[in-house]
Amino acid sequence: MGVMDLPLSATIVPRLDVLETAGSTNDELVRRATGPDAADWPDLAVIVTDNQTTGRGRLGRSWVSPAGKSLAISVLLRPAERGSALPIDRFGWFPLLAGLAMTRAVTTVVPSGVTLKWPNDVLIDGRKVCGILSELLPDASGVVIGAGLNVSLGEADLPVDTATSLALAGVERPDPDAVLAAYLTEFAGLVGDFLSAGGDAVAGGLVAAVTERCETIGRPVRVELPSGEPLLGTATAIDQDGRLIVETNTGITAVAAGDVTHLRY
Repeated sequence: MGVMDLPLSATIVPRLDVLETAGSTNDELVRRATGPDAADWPDLAVIVTDNQTTGRGRLGRSWVSPAGKSLAISVLLRPAERGSALPIDRFGWFPLLAGLAMTRAVTTVVPSGVTLKWPNDVLIDGRKVCGILSELLPDASGVVIGAGLNVSLGEADLPVDTATSLALAGVERPDPDAVLAAYLTEFAGLVGDFLSAGGDAVAGGLVAAVTERCETIGRPVRVELPSGEPLLGTATAIDQDGRLIVETNTGITAVAAGDVTHLRY
């Protein structure tokens, strides 16, 4: 099949390695970023492939990526290289910013119906086109943000009936380089804004920006908490820590992690 040519995307970041195949681009980037040649992998270095064979989603799920029909993208963030002493508890904003960046990138080719589902799924008309998974480097010096984007999958390729692709959303001959370049540009800009604000997502305008795109806000939801307990209520806001605020009959809960289902009553 050969290696993709991504000339536009390669101009945006300091290093972009395109792999013909990879088990997991996150695993590949973590290994490189912590190995003997770690200095060769700076902030905003990227690994990408269109043939990821053992990708992972949130909560340990597998991420199915048919060869040549999707993009697996991993971006390395090293805040200290930008002079930022960002506390590690602020790192949780990075996947939310990646979700917002991908939402904006997809909107460049799909003009309407593109939204963000908290914490970091990108939807087109309610169907998932992209999922995002972040992983902290073992020494906590940075984080790898992985994104899996369905590009040209047909209905028969979809892993679940709640998924979609750019092609199924009506994009004729989707250009992976153009969409990837848009994503990297948006993500780099949002991360820059966040770090410039000292990790204050309110002051940096990022809470407002994510909230504007987030379809979860204002909806009845069911949240499967890490404990296994279900939480039923209405999602009312995203707070300064990136948590989802859910109002229930018994009070208000700030959810830091959980699997969200949008309910239709």
